[in-house]
Amino acid sequence: MNQIAIVSLVAVILSQKVAVNEAEKCQRSNSCAFRNILNTGLCWGYEKDCPKHLSYSNASCPEDHKGWVSSKSQQLQTFDEQADFGFLKHQIQSKTVFCKPEADGDSLLECTQYLQFCRGSNLYIDFRDLVSRPEAFRYKMDVLKQGQIGGKCKLNKPSLISEATHLSPLQSWAPEMQHFEELPRQVNSQSNMCDIYIDKPTYIMKIDATVNMYHHFCDFFNLYASLHVNGTTTQMFSRDVNILIWETYSYYSNFGITWSAFTQNPLMNLRTFQGKRVCFREVVFPLLPRMIFGLYYNTPVVWGCQESGLFHAFSEFVLHRLKIPKRLPTDRQEKPRIKITLLSRNTQYRRIQNEKELIDKLKSSSRRYSVRRVEFSHDTDFRHQLKVIQDTDVLIGMHGAGLTHLLFLPDWAAVFELYNCGDEHCYADLARLRGVHYRTWTDATKLKAQDEGHHPEGGPHAKFTNYSFDSEEFLRIVDLATNHVANHSAYRMLHNTQTSESERDEL
Repeated sequence: MNQIAIVSLVAVILSQKVAVNEAEKCQRSNSCAFRNILNTGLCWGYEKDCPKHLSYSNASCPEDHKGWVSSKSQQLQTFDEQADFGFLKHQIQSKTVFCKPEADGDSLLECTQYLQFCRGSNLYIDFRDLVSRPEAFRYKMDVLKQGQIGGKCKLNKPSLISEATHLSPLQSWAPEMQHFEELPRQVNSQSNMCDIYIDKPTYIMKIDATVNMYHHFCDFFNLYASLHVNGTTTQMFSRDVNILIWETYSYYSNFGITWSAFTQNPLMNLRTFQGKRVCFREVVFPLLPRMIFGLYYNTPVVWGCQESGLFHAFSEFVLHRLKIPKRLPTDRQEKPRIKITLLSRNTQYRRIQNEKELIDKLKSSSRRYSVRRVEFSHDTDFRHQLKVIQDTDVLIGMHGAGLTHLLFLPDWAAVFELYNCGDEHCYADLARLRGVHYRTWTDATKLKAQDEGHHPEGGPHAKFTNYSFDSEEFLRIVDLATNHVANHSAYRMLHNTQTSESERDEL
């Protein structure tokens, strides 16, 4: 079994780690592909007894340390705490029980620092007020009022309120948890205070813009991270859970198939329970997409480090759950072609004005390139998009949400952000987090803007115009990206080939 397959299997088996019955079945089956990696001691990296050499992460800091870190080891530690499983370790360690059960069947509420993540059992939420709010809404901080959420437990209200400092719709659960109240002892699962009792574990989601892949996948990423933070039961990766979206709009997104990686059940929103008092046996309030120093929106990433195990595991999780096929090796008799995918924009701004010229330049070069132009619209099946990305070695595109596809590139791949339009860290950092090679345009004299760009709120802006590019410079940067691919050990192993010195020079 090659290294690529082993990495994929490790991601899958760790995702199934708590499903003991499945592991036992695999152990007894001679045909189970996971047998060789069962009982190896592999761990994610946040567990108390997880040695570094057995953890999932393979992060590195090839660049020298600088800035606020004082050593290479501190550089790597900072990266782990900012953007890898160390980030989740901090969340887990910061969990505090704010409402403590005193008897069997009582409620529980525990949250992490700043109420960025909460989980509870036997919690009560009163949705009766929603009947008087006929307008559709999202991003609201007044969904609940005092006493409309609570539980039968001993509440430490001052401690809870002290953590409610990040009062923002997508930064914490403070807008909701500040109203938590200790309920009378007679409130329980049989109480007439509950119109509906939900026995199935429920994840309540406050989500970002669903039309934008960058923002919506911040929702999915944080939900995946929350599975780990919540991972105290045998249901850690179960799909038999509810997802309740904390708004009254009917959900629609071209990326909606991604929910099936997390749940096998229909999505719910606040309209599902309007006018009702609901008791949840198990409820999780996941990490949010725009947390201060959260992941991955505006994440501060220490300079010089790359390849977060957490991001790699998320990528493998989604691809596995959506059944996206992995790349198959080419015929050994055939020299492999570097597969280039150019994301074309059918938008008002940030279009490549000489796109055909650039594609023709690639096709006419002496390099062995396979070039594909794709246009992913809101009508393009998302599973098809992921299949295209998995079959890509070099992804090229203008600055925009479509570059979020880089999360699902093969490990050896490179992304060429043709022009970053002055936003130099966004996709460069996302590529570093995922662990794929990154390139962008650097010579401003070899590109031409259509005009100065006109921001909708006034003033010139580099993101609100279109561009043409020097074809020779374009080819030079593509060659650098493809050189990285051709010399990546995982790529060579996939094709069972070693790149000769002459081939390296050619690339």
